[in-house]
Amino acid sequence: MIFNRFSRQKPSLRSQPFTLLTCCLSATAANTTNNSSKLYDHYSFKPPPSLSPKPENPNPTLNPNKNFKKKSKPQYRPPSSLDAPKKKYTDLPFDFRYSYTETNQNVRPIGLREPKYSPFGPGRLEREWTGVCAPAADPKVKSAEEGAEDPNLEEKRILVRERIQGEPLTNAERKALVEKCHRNRTKRQINLGRDGLTHNMLNDIHNHWKHAEAVRIKCLGVPTVDMKNVCFQLEDKTFGKIIFRHGGTLVLYRGRNYNPKKRPVIPLMLWRPHEPVYPKLIKTTIEGLSIEETKEMRKRGLAVPVLTKLAKNGYYGSLVPMVRDAFLVSELVRIDCQGLERSDYKKIGCKLRDLVPCILVTFEKEQIVVWRGKDYKHPGDDGQFFTHRELFDDPENDSACGVEEEVMGDSSSQQDFCSGDDE
Repeated sequence: MIFNRFSRQKPSLRSQPFTLLTCCLSATAANTTNNSSKLYDHYSFKPPPSLSPKPENPNPTLNPNKNFKKKSKPQYRPPSSLDAPKKKYTDLPFDFRYSYTETNQNVRPIGLREPKYSPFGPGRLEREWTGVCAPAADPKVKSAEEGAEDPNLEEKRILVRERIQGEPLTNAERKALVEKCHRNRTKRQINLGRDGLTHNMLNDIHNHWKHAEAVRIKCLGVPTVDMKNVCFQLEDKTFGKIIFRHGGTLVLYRGRNYNPKKRPVIPLMLWRPHEPVYPKLIKTTIEGLSIEETKEMRKRGLAVPVLTKLAKNGYYGSLVPMVRDAFLVSELVRIDCQGLERSDYKKIGCKLRDLVPCILVTFEKEQIVVWRGKDYKHPGDDGQFFTHRELFDDPENDSACGVEEEVMGDSSSQQDFCSGDDE
């Protein structure tokens, strides 16, 4: 009896602690629920979706994992010549040529060395290539013998240049720009060599004008025989203005109203076109002489004392006046061209023929021999050529005292340019 009573009471004693623990846990959970509700009411706390066990789906109808495919990138396709390129349209009012200083528009070629492949690339320019140039006036011209440049284009270039240049520079402004272009101030420079002012060089000049108002240009080689033509073509094709010149070193100013963001569109030449075929410079017999007299003159020309020896890639700005003065004493003049390319001294002889003027005798043994002709008259100072140094001061802008000071400053700046060229 006693044992049975004790066994009946034992389970109740064991279950008592568990009931107490259950009550405590339930009370704790109730307090936690009350506290969390108080925090939510007091702070308006809402857990972020990343911490919530079941993130909310704003659009439950759409399943993000159902039929989801990432867009694939298109396969790389290398450029091909078969793709039709976009044509470049430009309104520059002049004919596109490979070289603007080394080609004469008055001399027509007698033939072409290759088919009329445009050096700008097939279908990349709206102008037609004639074998010599890409004319701006009549794009239907397809032969080298047809038509010269439209005279209306020259008037248009003058108007565009006046609009870009604006008011002329004062002496102080010009001097400040020249000083910024010294060799000890900047290394920015464009080199103009045997090919002269090429078409792609126009793009280089405009690229330099993005960073500075003026750019220094150094001219060497064959184009320096006629520096007046070089200066004219630079101003005519770039619409700029030369504000300083010392020998073959120029400073080209872009203009007051020049805007780099509205620079002209200049399509680039992708390769150098072959030069067309021109008539022979030296014929079998000189005009007005017999064959025997021509042979005798060529022998005497090679025996004449040398007037000067031309250095390779030098400055030849004083060559034409030297030949003109030499003709006052002797009828034949010989110029030593040893070390120069044959094409270079042929171009120099062609320029001498037109500028002196004179008659070419021979190019044998790397020599240029010219004859003054029967009825030679010295042309004198016709303003055809520049002096070695040229000042661009305007006495109306400043007082006389200021002009004298700036002329002194220009002489020192010219010495800086000269010292840089001699190095």
